Amino acid sequence: MKTFTKEEFRELLEKKVRDKRTKTLEETTDKDLFYAIASIIKDSINEASIETKQRYINNKKRQVSYLSMEFLIGRLIESNLINTGFKKVCDEVLADLGRKPRDVYGEEQDAGLGNGGLGRLAACFLDSIASLGYAGHGFGIRYRYGLFEQRIVSGSQIELPDNWLREVYPWETRKIDEAIEVKFGGEADFTVEDNHYQFHYRDQEVVLAVPYDVGIVGYENDVVNTLRLWSAEVPENAVSPEQYKNQLEYMQSVEKISGFLYPDDSTEEGRFLRLKQQYFLVSSTIQTLIRRFKSQYDMPIEQFHEKNVIQINDTHPTFGIPELMRILMDEEGLSWEEAWSITSHTFAYTNHTIMQEALEKWPVEMVKRVSPRIYMIIHEINERFCKQVFDEHEELRDRISELAVISDDVIHMSKLAIVGSYSVNGVAALHSDIIKDYTFHDFYRLTPEKFNNKTNGITHRRWLMGANPGLTDLITDAIGDHWIKSPVELNQLLRYQNDNGFLDRLAEVKLQNKKILQDVIYKKTGIEVNEHSIFDVQVKRLHEYKRQLLNIFHVIHLYNEIKRNPKLKMVPQTFIFGAKAAPSYHLAKEIIRLIHLVGDLVNEDKDVAGRIKVVFLENYNVTLAEYIMPAAEISEQISTASMEASGTGNMKMMMNGAVTLGTMDGANVEIAELVGKENILIFGLSSEEVISYQNEGGYQANDIYQTDDRLKSILDGLKDGRYAKGETFSDIYYRILTNNDPYFILKDFTSYLETHIKAVTLYENKQTWNKMSLVNIAQSGKFSSDRTINEYATDIWKLI
Repeated sequence: MKTFTKEEFRELLEKKVRDKRTKTLEETTDKDLFYAIASIIKDSINEASIETKQRYINNKKRQVSYLSMEFLIGRLIESNLINTGFKKVCDEVLADLGRKPRDVYGEEQDAGLGNGGLGRLAACFLDSIASLGYAGHGFGIRYRYGLFEQRIVSGSQIELPDNWLREVYPWETRKIDEAIEVKFGGEADFTVEDNHYQFHYRDQEVVLAVPYDVGIVGYENDVVNTLRLWSAEVPENAVSPEQYKNQLEYMQSVEKISGFLYPDDSTEEGRFLRLKQQYFLVSSTIQTLIRRFKSQYDMPIEQFHEKNVIQINDTHPTFGIPELMRILMDEEGLSWEEAWSITSHTFAYTNHTIMQEALEKWPVEMVKRVSPRIYMIIHEINERFCKQVFDEHEELRDRISELAVISDDVIHMSKLAIVGSYSVNGVAALHSDIIKDYTFHDFYRLTPEKFNNKTNGITHRRWLMGANPGLTDLITDAIGDHWIKSPVELNQLLRYQNDNGFLDRLAEVKLQNKKILQDVIYKKTGIEVNEHSIFDVQVKRLHEYKRQLLNIFHVIHLYNEIKRNPKLKMVPQTFIFGAKAAPSYHLAKEIIRLIHLVGDLVNEDKDVAGRIKVVFLENYNVTLAEYIMPAAEISEQISTASMEASGTGNMKMMMNGAVTLGTMDGANVEIAELVGKENILIFGLSSEEVISYQNEGGYQANDIYQTDDRLKSILDGLKDGRYAKGETFSDIYYRILTNNDPYFILKDFTSYLETHIKAVTLYENKQTWNKMSLVNIAQSGKFSSDRTINEYATDIWKLI
């Protein structure tokens, strides 16, 4: 991409402001400047995108299509400035204008295209695919409203619409000429002609999938790939199908498809809408891929899989498997055997959970309503697969009901994904082992060659270079800038682990980042926190297995200790939470309310005298994370062992110098192997112990409750309201005692407390702590998504 001097960039900025905002530079607001800068960048992106596409066409290389219901891309302006190489000159021009770059960049809204780790992973992967120069594109849905905007009222979560598109989104380009028709419902039947089935469709609902393309910029390599987001619209001159009373009802039903990220699944209507979203994504995408294949490659359709691989991020896009079969058979005239050979060599599946309740399942009747033909194909896949197991694997005949894609009138999406894919990967070494040994053990016995591990990663360009410029400069001054393109070279920092001068500078960078977050906390909550306290951070989706409850129990315990001994000496600690709970997840919302009310109690009690503070930052998102990660000192990764697939927050905080306090779960296992037991704080049950208790029994939560006075006080306090200004939390109390503590909070409590005491002791020795911090940064290069994507490209996608 073209480079600019400061003078050239300022001239261009002046012109953009004059042409697009009809103002002089002196008259501009920060928002005016944001849109003008975005326009400059987008001009360069568009030019590079055209050149990139032409190279891919000329090279005729295999391309990967990454299908995901979420892409949590956050704000793109700083990322795009870094990757285009414009960041330094843009910052200088803004400084000359007397503006703060962070304020100007902060005018961009976070894109409401994702919820949590699944979507953030997808965003990091797209960044790495482009930065490594691979031919790869993302496909998702252009939701008009994100998950929700979280507000806390009297301690309770309130959900407001996340109207992220209320202002122009400067990074997207509408491509109406590449729109696709997606057809729902109706009826499908067939005739036999020349020994071939000919399928016919009637009375279908037609929806227009209109693409909006967002350029994904590689780091200083002139590569711009595409994130294509589909918007559901009513076709021109369309007439509402019979099931709708009038045209307006039809229009509203169509617009709902791309209306909200994750419609409420507590209702039948919401579940059906989710299913329509999934089919909408895969049908529009696969039709596009076939269209591109025919235009770009002079090859028969039978070779589609030689030039295309489709990676499905979790099971949401699994309907892509029967949809590709449908198109190949019904529209391209291939036989079942030919279509299945192509399909089963095209799809690769990434699994993100081993919990049975989280493995996606859909009622047969609902799938028939979305597309009767798709159901026919899934039924045939299941019949042929079960027959193959019966004929070829006598040792598994008694397990066919467990292996079946369809059982008890339910379609198991993870099983369909495994059967129809040539690769099945977990996202951390432990997670992948559990998949093979427990969750999908029978499938592993059938096709062990399919199963592999690809430990997740994060893009260091956003989570270190963008979020933590102070640390970035310190690292580059010490070891040069080769680490930017080869992040594993961060391990060169290990030579400084005994350099007290360097460790002091590292600590100063951390302190400055804590002061920035301190200001953010005060502006958002009115709570004053001590920048010299330990910043103990747990930010992630609110779910019982992630055990925010264990964290707040620890806070209550510390509060009780202070009330028993008001003169107790204690290193000041600030406990920082950020989390959204699904709107229909009652218990998760109760935990949020508990955190807030305990926080009010602790923060207002004069006996506490600032020794502990509790902060909950509402509406946790990517932008807020960019303030939190650089300031974190203790990274709470405390999920019940065996239940967290990987985690990426652990990697972000590690890369920014936080020390992990966690269980041996997900990627914590690999972090521990890299940094050594002296540079991580591990507690609690192992995954083997948890699985043993789950399968064999032997754990009684009530025994611990009756014999541990600390926990009895905490649990009884939930019932009598002593920690929440008289408000009670009986549902949490009974969940733990009546349901036998399903996430082993009581079992791990003592170990958790002891590990916190150890952490505080280590923290008091500043050089010891700074050395631990440095080792974590130095070893974090392995968790760059560049490493992950290189492994996908080599082992699964065969792009090399």
